[in-house]
Formats: sequence, structure tokens, C-alpha cells
Amino acid sequence: MRRPKPEDLREWCYPFIYETRLTCDYEILTDELCCHVGVVLAALPEGCDDIRLDLEQLQPLIYNLNGSVRGKNGIFERDIEWLKGRYSHYRQQTEGRVTGFVLPRGPLPVTYLHLCRCTGKKIVRMLVRLEEEGRAFEETLPRFANVLANFFFVLTVVIKARLDVEEEPYISVNY
Repeated sequence: MRRPKPEDLREWCYPFIYETRLTCDYEILTDELCCHVGVVLAALPEGCDDIRLDLEQLQPLIYNLNGSVRGKNGIFERDIEWLKGRYSHYRQQTEGRVTGFVLPRGPLPVTYLHLCRCTGKKIVRMLVRLEEEGRAFEETLPRFANVLANFFFVLTVVIKARLDVEEEPYISVNY
């Protein structure tokens, strides 16, 4: 049963909050990611102006990702190519620094970027579930979300390198 819209709108945080479909959960996840990016922006150290500019450009794209399931598509090939280009730019700066799994730790905003990375993966998984639910959307969405998660990881490596903070390897006992 779907809950009715309350008469007192102060008791209603989002127009689709009582939907039973996963679309609302997806929108909340993308909103959460955009908020996490805002925290990263607030915590960026000096010497990260390039990262600041990229994250400021990325936030509206995350909200475009948000509305692209319920509404019309807002993530395009040019957005994926831009993000892949920025990923490659930062990857080149850190070549050889990470050769395996590392523990998600470090100074702010590195830890927040790891939360961004995880939320990005949750968004990819939610897109899988939405597709399973029969929801149609452009292929650009999961592609962009995957690159997004990878982009946040490479930013953790770049910032730690700039701050001269070593990565802490994780040695798995499982594999």
C-alpha cells in the first residue's frame, strides 16, 4: 500500500518518498553522492585547485544522472569522455603508486572520496536493479556511474601523493 501525501507538507521530504519502486532509492543515492562531493569540496587542501574545478563541474552532472531515470536523459557521451579524460589525467600523475588493494584511509578529504567511490558503486548496482525491475534508461548511465566510482578512487591516490601520505596495502587472506 502506498502511503498518502501528508496534509502538512513539512512532513514530506521528497515528492516521491513513498514510492515502492526503486527509482526513488536511486534518486536518493545520487543526491547522497552529490552531498558527499560537497563535503569533499569543503575539505580540499591547498594545492588541489584542479581537483576543485573538476568536482565543481561534476556536481551538476551527478544531478543530471539523478534525473535521468525518471526524466529525460541528462548524461551524454561527451560527459563520459570528459570524465574518462580527467580520470586518465590523474592516473598518469600516480602511475605505479597503487599496485593492489589499499585500505580506505587517510586524511580528509580522502576518506570522504572513498565514501563517494562506494556510493558510486551503489548507484551502478541500483541501475542493475532498476533494469531488472523493467525500467528503461540510456546505456550512458551505468557507464558514467562506473567511471565516476573509478574517478573518485584515483582522486584519493592523487591527494595522498600530493600530501606525501603513503598508501596502506591490504593483503587479502581470501584470494
